[in-house]
Amino acid sequence: MADACASTTLATVSLICFALLAGFYLTSLNALWTLVSVTVTLVLGSQLLWQLRRRDALTERRVCVLVLGDIGRSPRMQYHALSLSKHGYSVTFVGFPGTKPHQDVIGDERITIIPIAEVKGLQVGPRMVSYVTKVILQSLQLLLVLLKTDVQSHILMQNPPGLPGIVVTWLVCGLRGTRFIIDWHNYGYTIMGLSHGPDHPIVRLAQWYERLFGRFSSHNLCVTNAMKEDLQNNWNIKATTLYDKPPAIFKETPVDLQHQLFMRLAKTNPQFQVCGEPPGGETERTVFTGRDPSDLSVTLTSGRPALLISSTSWTEDEDFSILLKALEDYEGFVKAGASLPSLVCVITGKGPQKDHYRKLIDTLSFEHVKICTPWLEAEDYPVLLGSADLGVCLHKSSSGLDLPMKVVDMFGCCLPVCAIHFLCLHELVKHEENGLIFKDSQELAEQLKSLLWDFPGCEEEGRLGQFRRNLRASGGQRWDQNWDQNVLPLLTGP
Repeated sequence: MADACASTTLATVSLICFALLAGFYLTSLNALWTLVSVTVTLVLGSQLLWQLRRRDALTERRVCVLVLGDIGRSPRMQYHALSLSKHGYSVTFVGFPGTKPHQDVIGDERITIIPIAEVKGLQVGPRMVSYVTKVILQSLQLLLVLLKTDVQSHILMQNPPGLPGIVVTWLVCGLRGTRFIIDWHNYGYTIMGLSHGPDHPIVRLAQWYERLFGRFSSHNLCVTNAMKEDLQNNWNIKATTLYDKPPAIFKETPVDLQHQLFMRLAKTNPQFQVCGEPPGGETERTVFTGRDPSDLSVTLTSGRPALLISSTSWTEDEDFSILLKALEDYEGFVKAGASLPSLVCVITGKGPQKDHYRKLIDTLSFEHVKICTPWLEAEDYPVLLGSADLGVCLHKSSSGLDLPMKVVDMFGCCLPVCAIHFLCLHELVKHEENGLIFKDSQELAEQLKSLLWDFPGCEEEGRLGQFRRNLRASGGQRWDQNWDQNVLPLLTGP
C-alpha cells in the first residue's frame, strides 16, 4: 500500500515538473499555452496533495515514532512505541540502527522498525561545508522515508536531535494532514554549545531554528516542569510534562537472578570472579553470590564487596574524572583502616568519550576498588540495577532543564543514588530521602564513605537501608500509568 502510493506520488511529481518545464518554454509562444500549463500544473498539484493526504479506515490508528538517533539507545521513545502498541496503534518506528532495541520492541507485531542510515556530509573542505551538506542529505533522506509510509494520524518526534528533523517532519505533517508532537528531552543547541561554545554562530543558528520551528507542532511533551515553564516563558511553546517513569521491568532483582547475571558477567569480566577461581569451575561462585551444591540455593557471599553502578553515554555533560577521583579517595579510606568494603564499580554504556576514560582507568592501581565498563544487553541492564547496592549519576544537564533517566531507572529498582547537583535535580532526587546530592569529587567520596560504612550491615540499619526503604514505601507511578494520563488524551482528543 505504502509503496504503491509512493510510486504514484513520484509519477505525479514528475508530471508536475514536466508541466512546469513545458509551460516555461511555451509561454514565450502563446498566452493560451500559459493558461494550459498553469491549469495542468494546478490539476497535477491537487492530485499530488490528494495522494499525500489520502486516508483510510486505519489512518487514525497509525502513529510514527521518530528519533534521529540510535533506536536501541533511545529508551523513552521505545517506551512510547510500546505504550502505543498496547493501546492498539500500529507503530512505524523510524531511527538509526546500531544498538539492539529491547526484545519487547523487536517482538511486538504492531511495531515496524524502519532503519535509516546516519548520513555524513562532504569529508573535504571546511567543517561548516561538511555540516551543511550533512543536513541537506539527511533532510532529503528523511523526507523520502516519511512520504513512503502510510498516512499517519500523528508523528511523535524526539528532540534533540531536531536538526533537520523538526522542519522536515513539520513539512510532511502539513502535506499529509498529520498531527505533529515533539517530545522535548533537552535543547539541542545547548548540547552543541558544550563542544562549540554558547556564542558560536552554528549554536546561535540552532537556537533560532529550535525556537522558530518548535512552535509549529500540534502538541509538545517535555521531561520536567522547569522545561515546561522555560518553553512557555521564553519560546511561547505550551507543553505537557511527561516525567520519565520506570517501566515494570525495573525492580529489585531476586538473588537467584543476580547470581545468573553475575555468572555470565564473570566470563568476560574478572572483577566478578572469585580470586583464584576461573569462571565455570566446579564451585558455582562469584565474588557476590554462591550456589550451594547440596540444595542448589543461592545466597549472597559474606564479606562481599559493594556493587556500585553508573550508566553513561560518555558525552561532555558527564565528567567521569569526578568519580575516578572519588574512588581514589575511597581507596585511601580503606587503606587507612576505615570499616569499609571493597568496591566493584560497573560503568555501563557506549559513547564518544569511552576510550578516553578507559585509558584513564587503566592507569589506576587500586587494591580495594575494581572498575569494569561492560556493555549490557537491554534485558540485562535492569537486572544489574536491581542487583546493585548504590548508584552514581554524573549527568549535568546542558540546559539545566532535563533529568537523568538513569536515576529514574535506579529508583524503579529501589536503588539509592548519589547524583551531581544541577538546576532542576530536586524534581527527582530528594537529598537525604532517596539519595544524596554532591558537587565535587571530595563530597562524593565522603558520601560513599558514609553510606557504605560497616557494609553489608548498613544495608538495612544504616542510611543506605533507610533510603532503600523510603524508595520501597514511595512506590511511585510507573511509565504505563503516567503515559495513559498525559499522552493518550493528546492522541484521542481534537
